[in-house]
Amino acid sequence: MRMFNPPHPGEVLREYLGDRSVTEAASHLGITRAALSRILNGAAGISAEMALRFSEAFGTSPELWIGMQSQYDLWRASRKRRRKVTPLVAA
Repeated sequence: MRMFNPPHPGEVLREYLGDRSVTEAASHLGITRAALSRILNGAAGISAEMALRFSEAFGTSPELWIGMQSQYDLWRASRKRRRKVTPLVAA
């Protein structure tokens, strides 16, 4: 079952960062401050590489981060108008 209006993973990441600054967290993760800021602001998604970094830094699974991103992406895509696709029938 798809979640209704799931949060962007960046919102959840803010909770994990706590009081750490973006600069401090980015340095610890080995990424640029701009890259982390884009994720935190919902302008960029979580890649597989980033999911691995977050899982190591926060003691979570990479699947947690990829799953959140997938739920967010699917929900957003389902809100867009698109052409109806009919089922493929085996010939």
